Amino acid sequence: SRRPTTGTTGPTMATDILGEAGLHFDELDKLRVLDPEVTQQTAELKEECKDSVDKTGQFQKIVGGLTELLTNLQKKPKKNERMKATGAQNLLISIAKQREGQWQQLHALIAEKKMQLERYWFNDLCSCLLTLLILIPDPLH
Repeated sequence: SRRPTTGTTGPTMATDILGEAGLHFDELDKLRVLDPEVTQQTAELKEECKDSVDKTGQFQKIVGGLTELLTNLQKKPKKNERMKATGAQNLLISIAKQREGQWQQLHALIAEKKMQLERYWFNDLCSCLLTLLILIPDPLH
């Protein structure tokens, strides 16, 4: 190792002087400007930031998917409402045709009853006249 040492007792005066000057040895005994602990914390922070950015991206994808889903769900009720409105319109048309058919049947029935009434009236008139003819003696006879 190139790091100055004094055996097993710890750093030497040169290491202390380098430390005070802001120079440190890393785990590979390379001379660094940053303290190894600060370098480690920086690397951890960098990794945490990367994870956070990845999670934010995943969250944005999820939110985008939910937004698209909600947009599609909003469109479907409109289609369902249109289908219901069309069904109601068709039902009204059907009811109107049914009523028109009933109206025509009623008019035909009224016409039939009028004719029947006219026949009854004519028959009654004929009966009355016949009765009158029978009851009133003929002045010529």
